[in-house]
Formats: sequence, structure tokens, C-alpha cells
Amino acid sequence: MLRGIDVSAYQSSSYDTDGLSFVFIKATEGRSYVNPKLAAQTKTARDAGLVVGFYHFLWPGNLAAQAEYFVGKAPERAGDILAVDWETTGAGTHASNAEKDRFIRKVRELRPKNRVVLYCNRHFWLNVDTTSYAGDGLWIADYVTAGKPRIKAKWRFHQYTDDPLDKNVADFQSRAALRTWAGQA
Repeated sequence: MLRGIDVSAYQSSSYDTDGLSFVFIKATEGRSYVNPKLAAQTKTARDAGLVVGFYHFLWPGNLAAQAEYFVGKAPERAGDILAVDWETTGAGTHASNAEKDRFIRKVRELRPKNRVVLYCNRHFWLNVDTTSYAGDGLWIADYVTAGKPRIKAKWRFHQYTDDPLDKNVADFQSRAALRTWAGQA
């Protein structure tokens, strides 16, 4: 299993990359927020030779506009992974299944050379999701033993803790295998 982390504006731009193979960086939220540390956090990952992913925190409504906003702000490079973060918003709402699916399909249409994955927690996957549509792969949050999320579905990434930061593993044999899957030459 490969180790990785995910970061947002709450983390440093010069996070520790030792022992990591990948990082997911929050890019956008809704149709108005851009992570102010996006460029610096991306540079840290690229300088360390990591596979880089970018995620968008999904709000209900305006799915095409949110997808366009996300791909307009997330760096565009072959082999980067794009993710939708589907969970309860600060307002206590969440995008519907149809909205989540439409967003993933729209991002795939706008960025056909990038893998697009779904991030959600175990509760959402088991109790809110009704379509099991995760684009090119599922990134599941379940705070248990790394690589042992309590779901039956095939997953690609597993966020297993948020203490002291969001730590993840990827279900790939090697960094080369992850690079190949992500579309890096």
C-alpha cells in the first residue's frame, strides 16, 4: 500500500512529504472559494515527485457551474487525479446522488485526460449513496486500520485518520502502478 495525505488551507504549504507517494490538495468549494495555498501546496507535491490530486468540496445546486469552476482553478496536467468531496456542508445540506453523479460526469467531460474519483465517508457510501457511481474510483473515509475500510465496494484510496492530519493509503502495488493508472507517462 502506498501512503499519502490530503491537505487544505488548514495545513502548511511546506508539509512533510517523506515516505509519501501521493497528495490530494483542496482546490475549490462551491462556486466562490479557492484554496489560497493551492499553488504553494501543489509546488511542494510536484517538487517531491508525488502523484497529485485535487479535490472540490461539492455543494448542492449549480453542478455544471461548480464543475467548470473546479476545472478552471485546479492545475491542468496529465496524470493528475481530480476528486469530488461529497459530504455534509457547513449549512447542513449535501448534494443529492443525481447531483454528485452529474458533477463527476461533467468533470470527466471537461477533463477527459484525468481520472475523476469520489471521496465520501463510510456513512455516506453505505446510507446516503444510492447509485454506487464513483467515476474512476472510490476514495473512502473510514477511521480504522489503514487499508481496511469497512465496505464491500472496490476502493482506490482510503483515508484512515485525521489525527494529526488526513492520512491515506492507496490500493496500488507501487508508485509506478499508481502513475500508470493516473495516466502519467
